[in-house]
Amino acid sequence: MNLRRKIGLSLVSGVLALAAGCAAVVPSATPAVDPLIVKTLAPTGSLRVGVYLGSPTSLVRDSKTGDKAGVAFELGNALGRQLGVPVEIKEFTRLADVLEALKAGAVDFTFTNATEVRARDMDFTGPLVRLELGYLVPPASALKNVADVDKPGVRVGVAQGSSSQGVLGRLFKNAAVVPAPSVTQAQVMFREGRLDAFATNKGILNEMADALPGYRILEGRWGIETMAMAIPQQRGAGMPYLRQFAEDARRSGLLAGIVKRAGLRGTSSD
Repeated sequence: MNLRRKIGLSLVSGVLALAAGCAAVVPSATPAVDPLIVKTLAPTGSLRVGVYLGSPTSLVRDSKTGDKAGVAFELGNALGRQLGVPVEIKEFTRLADVLEALKAGAVDFTFTNATEVRARDMDFTGPLVRLELGYLVPPASALKNVADVDKPGVRVGVAQGSSSQGVLGRLFKNAAVVPAPSVTQAQVMFREGRLDAFATNKGILNEMADALPGYRILEGRWGIETMAMAIPQQRGAGMPYLRQFAEDARRSGLLAGIVKRAGLRGTSSD
């Protein structure tokens, strides 16, 4: 049996077990993963998963129970179990810090928007989730839809170092792009009247709206984010395994369950 076939059988068995709610992959139930693949994807002996708080695509925490969820968080744990290695969750303040850590090899795995610019510094699986991009505005805002935003005097917040910052910086003719250090800090800037809108994917916008009573997401969208699993470059030996893991997670329903638990809203099928 060739390596690719062995990888596929191992992943299908493991992912189906996870989808059924198993706490861990039973070593005797699935073939051992090739040690070269394990060493490539988790070179320190642990799988270091990069996440940031505030996005269902990464990490969210229940305010009452403290329970954690998030696509990067749960997929990273599932991959670690599949590889048979411990998982270290590395929390950062913002996505830009996660990406810098991944680029430097300080983390081994995350889940993020697979842009052409980011593909220069990291390797991606195939697309797994599509998210609409939109704007959040305060209760008294005169802005009604995405077409209203690019006007003189409108201050649009973005997460510093995000893809939204780069895209809107090129797209806007009149509105001003205002970087915020983090999603949490953007909420403070809203309350202080320093922003007229905030731009990012609707998964994050819905989380922000939950924390800011009366705030609303404008009708329409200004773009799409295509989310995928990411690892540092120079780890090509592990990519066939990771791509198969991603595909099996999608087909088995594991990914759909993770998305539901994370409360991810704003997904798109077109």
